[in-house]
Amino acid sequence: MTLLSALMLFVAGVLTGMINAVAGGGTFLSFGALTLVGIPPVVANATSSITQFPGYITSTLAYWDDFKTFWRGAIALAVASIVGSLLGAWILLQLDNPQFRSLVPWLLLAATALFAAGPYLKPKPKPGQEAAVGSVFGLLMQFVTAIYGGFFGAGMGVMMLASLGLSQAGDYHRLNALKNRLAVVIAAVAIVVFVSGGVVSWPQAVVMIPGVALGGWSG
Repeated sequence: MTLLSALMLFVAGVLTGMINAVAGGGTFLSFGALTLVGIPPVVANATSSITQFPGYITSTLAYWDDFKTFWRGAIALAVASIVGSLLGAWILLQLDNPQFRSLVPWLLLAATALFAAGPYLKPKPKPGQEAAVGSVFGLLMQFVTAIYGGFFGAGMGVMMLASLGLSQAGDYHRLNALKNRLAVVIAAVAIVVFVSGGVVSWPQAVVMIPGVALGGWSG
């Protein structure tokens, strides 16, 4: 890994953390940067998931005042996230690099369409309304989102904001706080699966992680 590659990965990490904290879609940058420096697709996807984790934590801490008002109700959504992410990450490990490479253009196309539609999918603020979390419909949507997030995280944040906006009450900041917390859960599960599967490129991950953490907080 050259100094220029390391610098590019760090900058990509900062921007990834910022974008994920605000709405979602930062994985476009982290996955793209990792493949650009020559990391195979499955490893790049797994490594990208590893690097997201600190950014989700720091962005969640920045939203702590919003999240602590309804964290108990989010437990059921967290459980759905664990099961879905575990399934999605397991599916990824069943594919080899050629198989996953053939899927990547279609996954990126779908994620790009989702990201482009993000401004229309984001929930409209509902001032003065408490967040109501944990409905059956919300659990099902979160489970599906977590499967996608465990398998391929690009666009997961936008998808989660959209699903939470349809299934939960609360203003944008509360929903974003909930999205960031659930993203921590999804990323944590994926990390366990990918590390156990030995598909993480650690030198590149170590370079990106500080940048993602910094970007997550500032975002």
